[in-house]
Amino acid sequence: SQTLFFFSLYKIATSSDFSESLKICFLYLSPPPSFIARSNNIRMLEKKVETFNMNRVIEDFEEMSRNADQVQIQTLKDILLKNQSAIYLKNFGINKNTTDPEAFKALVPLVTDFELEPYIQRMVDGDTSPILTGRPVPAISLSSGTSQGRPKFIPFTDELMENTLQLFRTAFAFRNREFPIDDNGRALQFIFSSKQYTSTGGVPVGTATTNVYRNPNFKSGMKSIQSPCCSPDEVIFSPDVHQALYCHLLSGILFRDQVQYVFASFAHGLVHAFRTFEQVWEEIVTDIKEGVLTSRITVPSVRIAMSKLLRPNPELADMIRAKCLSLSNWYGLIPALFPNAKYVYGIMTGSMEPYVKKLRHYAGELPLVSHDYGSSEGWIAANVTPRLSPEEATFAVVPNLGYFEFLPVSETEETEEEPVGLTEVKIGQEYEVVITNYAGLYRYKLGDVVKIIGFYNKTPQLKFICRRNLILSINIDKNTERDLQLSVESAARRLSQEKIEVIDFSSHVDVTTEPGHYVIFWEISGETEGDVLQDCCNCLDKGFIDAGYMSSRKCETIGALELRVVERGTFRKVQEHFLGLGSSAGQFKMPRCVKPSNAKVLKILCENVVSRFFSTAFD
Repeated sequence: SQTLFFFSLYKIATSSDFSESLKICFLYLSPPPSFIARSNNIRMLEKKVETFNMNRVIEDFEEMSRNADQVQIQTLKDILLKNQSAIYLKNFGINKNTTDPEAFKALVPLVTDFELEPYIQRMVDGDTSPILTGRPVPAISLSSGTSQGRPKFIPFTDELMENTLQLFRTAFAFRNREFPIDDNGRALQFIFSSKQYTSTGGVPVGTATTNVYRNPNFKSGMKSIQSPCCSPDEVIFSPDVHQALYCHLLSGILFRDQVQYVFASFAHGLVHAFRTFEQVWEEIVTDIKEGVLTSRITVPSVRIAMSKLLRPNPELADMIRAKCLSLSNWYGLIPALFPNAKYVYGIMTGSMEPYVKKLRHYAGELPLVSHDYGSSEGWIAANVTPRLSPEEATFAVVPNLGYFEFLPVSETEETEEEPVGLTEVKIGQEYEVVITNYAGLYRYKLGDVVKIIGFYNKTPQLKFICRRNLILSINIDKNTERDLQLSVESAARRLSQEKIEVIDFSSHVDVTTEPGHYVIFWEISGETEGDVLQDCCNCLDKGFIDAGYMSSRKCETIGALELRVVERGTFRKVQEHFLGLGSSAGQFKMPRCVKPSNAKVLKILCENVVSRFFSTAFD
């Protein structure tokens, strides 16, 4: 059988964003090592790559999930053993004799990125002492930065890379069992690598994807792997993401009969890619017909690589033109372009849910398969039921990727309960994920809220719900990203009656007025009457069903919600801003709430407003 190697981006997602979620690269190699013998993991990367054995990988996961409780105990012991010299652990009294989970939890507190930031900053500044990990970290990863307005630093280690390899081997095995890939199959992958830089302390810093690509273990592994990616490496590493996207689309069409699936890390990336295709398809057709690359591609390495693929092909050009002209509003574009594609793959949960409807429009009858669950800080769970729709998708926790705890989420959040272990969670309950991993994060609160849907043997199957932090709050109101999303979906249904869709959206709490009020920014696909947008504004206001919000609106301690419609292309400008900060195009997630500290993004949105409406829903 053919070994598959293919790249991908991550936030893992975040987590939720997975929520923020970072998705780095996939590498489908030999079966995972024993879930107990983690000390051999890194050496595995340097060994000769074996033939991928789908059944063996599935059997390994079955065994691990049946023994999830014991695997968790062993994983924590291994983490503490590897990092026993870490200053952080020693400060809390952890030593080589501390292996019991209860002793560990009694000594080490729950933390967020705020508490760990000073430690990680020392690593960035070049301090090579064992601060969070037993050994100096080889690189630092950057999160997407969309939540806080700036990227945050996250330790990147060889163990995190091995976690990536293992999780995606597992997910691929289950996915390939349901949707087998032909031996000569390729993938159209919208993947992009941003630049890596060296910190003042001499530490390589970049997105997780870039750090993986430049990891020496990764490069040595590439020698024995056949890549099914349509695009040349020069396209993936292009410094211009717009030129790279065009070339990804062109490469995919040149290999259209071999494309078995279409991938981007996030649903947003897939939708953006095919919206771009709507605009440039005639130029692509001309390139194919004449065999000459458009002058818009100016990066020398990319031009050379793409020119090697191009030959005059009038027959293919005419076919693509006919396909495009035959589509009704671009419905079913993906299967029309790629007749042998079996599924479309990417993160479609959390903050990506608003893009699923448009993606399904492009995909037609092709299945949409949800990517696995993780965050910039580490991987957590694999999609072992790939036939479930994005709306129903669940993810089975991989017990040896880290030591996991789950903090119950109460309705009032007045008191914080004690977290429970991996196998102690209850079906139907919502929890915040707490992770301890090999990269120096100990009892780290991810901020992701998940719901336990069931169990796969003894390991929980979870569904991502939202980010725990409130994004909209003025008075006693408490609204999350999920609440905002539901409000927008409700109002978008009114807009769809006019054959217009919401392209993207964000929000802001404006407290410069008295009383303060919510502001929703919309970019929409066409023009409509003011009364329609006024209806949408009222729908948005009524869509927030939080009791604190509704009562505050009725007694006027929160002002009327404001809908601001922005010019077409405004959210593209927001994306360009984050790319300029070092975020990867494939890792980007639109911020759903823009805080005052994120002044540049707020300025972009406010400067491009074309119309404003205030709700009359509570008048």
